[in-house]
Amino acid sequence: MTEDTNKSQNKNNNPTFNFKEVASKAWRSGLSGSMAMAIQVCSLMWLRTTMNYQYRYGGTIVGTIKHLYGEGGILRFYKGLAPALLQGPLSRFGDTFANTLFLTLMDSFESTRKLPVMIRAAGGSIMAGVFRIALTPVDTVKTILQVEGKNGLTILQSKIKVKGVPVLYHGALATASATIVGHYPWFATFNLLNEKLPDYVDKKKKLARRAFIGFCSSVISDTISNSLRVIKTTKQTSQNPITYQEAVNLVLEKDGVKGLFGRGLKTRILTNGLQGLLFSILWKGFEDFLNKRSSQQ
Repeated sequence: MTEDTNKSQNKNNNPTFNFKEVASKAWRSGLSGSMAMAIQVCSLMWLRTTMNYQYRYGGTIVGTIKHLYGEGGILRFYKGLAPALLQGPLSRFGDTFANTLFLTLMDSFESTRKLPVMIRAAGGSIMAGVFRIALTPVDTVKTILQVEGKNGLTILQSKIKVKGVPVLYHGALATASATIVGHYPWFATFNLLNEKLPDYVDKKKKLARRAFIGFCSSVISDTISNSLRVIKTTKQTSQNPITYQEAVNLVLEKDGVKGLFGRGLKTRILTNGLQGLLFSILWKGFEDFLNKRSSQQ
């Protein structure tokens, strides 16, 4: 939702529910989110590859970057770019579509319009988690290419020969769980700060406000959901099919509890902090443009 939407709807004591209008608004928000994510994939892919490698094998940011660069230079950081350009925008479309759909639905009824933002955000988080399950095969291909580089597809093909196509859905449960656990605090924080912080007419202050909200949302979300992403990546990229328990054991044996909760966390906070900052500006900028364009038609 744009900054002014919540305020204007609260002034309307007798809202008329229009599903077509609600769906159209959610579609514009989802489309805005996907466009913003496409830009982010290209600009921040190198950090995400570093992060996923750390999720699987541990290590520091600097050490991992040096290792990956040694494997293939700058292009090594962009292994999995094609599936990332498909998965990233689609997943963000689902996230933003779900968030806006549920918030707009809640705001359309007197009985739910005054519920706390934290409660209104929950429905969108569950919907986003289910949507991510459908994208798991694309995420699996992307992640194994990021972690294993040129050998990624060979490893994945070998696993498919042993366990069949369901291998592409390895990590789906953790993906959905991490999405819900990560999506809810991100959008709950975003919606709460968006509702509580004063809005500005000045463009620079408006951009700074959006950037601050996005960064805060990302830091909170990443800290809460990191361990699930470590487990997901370990299961997806193991050279042999393994269970979730075995994935947890692999991490614990090498890095202990600290590794389970802390692997790649600094990189993720840096990456998603930058992404959250950039995404909030781009998402709301595109959304404002599409909403304005729609109102003129």
